[in-house]
Amino acid sequence: KHLKMLGVKGEDIRRIAIAMYEAEINMVIHAGGGVAEVVIYVDKIVVKLIDQGKGIADIEQAMQPGFSTASEEIRQLGFGAGMGLPNMKKYTDEFLVESEVGKGTTVTMAVYFG
Repeated sequence: KHLKMLGVKGEDIRRIAIAMYEAEINMVIHAGGGVAEVVIYVDKIVVKLIDQGKGIADIEQAMQPGFSTASEEIRQLGFGAGMGLPNMKKYTDEFLVESEVGKGTTVTMAVYFG
């Protein structure tokens, strides 16, 4: 709503909404939650998602469409299809995953407006 009031195009709002949804679901499923820091600039929105979960052992593998470590219970709820990280990257202009096993994960994403 705030982005719309700022004149951001619907397509850009849709892209950041999809990326945020995927990130939020991943934090809940894999880390039990986390924090999202959102900064809106004139030309972009930058989102930093930080959790203190188990971390990602192999980021390259986790970026492969279909790869998932979600439990069967989570999959039965309709989640855990292994598209979270790939979709975050697909719908953003900048995407970075930093993770340390046993410490947590930080995902930084940016969507440029226009």
